[in-house]
Amino acid sequence: MSEADPFSSYSRSVCELAAIGDPVGLPEVLVGALDHAVRHNLGEDLVLESMHPVGGGCIHRAYVLECRGARFFAKVNAATRWHNFTAEEDGLKALARAGVTVPSVVSLGTTPGHAYLLLRFMDLGALDGDSARGLGRALATMHARDAGARYGWHRANYIGATPQSNGWHDDWASFWAEERIAPQLELAKRNALGDSLQTLGARLLERFPALLAGHAPKPALVHGDLWSGNAGALVSGEPVVFDPAVYVGDAEVDLAMTELFGGFPRAFYAGYVEVSPIAPGYEARKPLYNLYHVLNHANLFGGGYVAQAERLMSQLLH
Repeated sequence: MSEADPFSSYSRSVCELAAIGDPVGLPEVLVGALDHAVRHNLGEDLVLESMHPVGGGCIHRAYVLECRGARFFAKVNAATRWHNFTAEEDGLKALARAGVTVPSVVSLGTTPGHAYLLLRFMDLGALDGDSARGLGRALATMHARDAGARYGWHRANYIGATPQSNGWHDDWASFWAEERIAPQLELAKRNALGDSLQTLGARLLERFPALLAGHAPKPALVHGDLWSGNAGALVSGEPVVFDPAVYVGDAEVDLAMTELFGGFPRAFYAGYVEVSPIAPGYEARKPLYNLYHVLNHANLFGGGYVAQAERLMSQLLH
């Protein structure tokens, strides 16, 4: 629990907090904790005046908090999701240190039964030509920074709602096999997604040394979940990314995912190559990298993602 969030000590009365617009069904102690988090971290004059629910994905409930002209974005879930929020905070701060614009973390904490993450609100629109190019350049610059000599991360985190292991490896092929594909196949087995998926998966794992033979990418900090729904632009045109699943890996995993689930504008890729060339063989590796996300979607949602994963594996095996 964050020491900055002693929810039991907030000073505004329960009656006063209950009168804040529509408390949107949240417990009064949680509304009070959010109010306290704003005032404790940013000044007593920022009094919570209203809050309303907004779309925030399929994992957490999301709210915009209005505080005398300042706005904040809160994610709320059961207390059992506390580690999701600590992982997100860790990822956002890592990206910020690497020079990428992200929503800044104001506070995170727990109340009885709930966990929350409070961020500065950013009014985002879709990427256009200039902002997409800027994001490409920013991502390439981040990928070029020194990230050490190994692949992994100092902690486990999450890819969507799925736990993501990040054990350290000296070899990239072993990292991708053991920390990415194998865990998803094991989860698919537990989810009874079919024998065909397991048969193809076993064959694919045997082929890993050949599939990534000679590929020893420079370790790079990666966003890890960079699809079009996790990026946007401010009115100023400054690009922003959010909802990371960071680790140190092959920069191409971010590029590959930008081509999945809708894709990014062409200007994004033009901006990227202005800073860093794309290595030969990327097109052959791309389906192997995107297989991880398709398998994760198969495990989360089933349906057509199972068939898509099987097609990708068949493609890689031929």
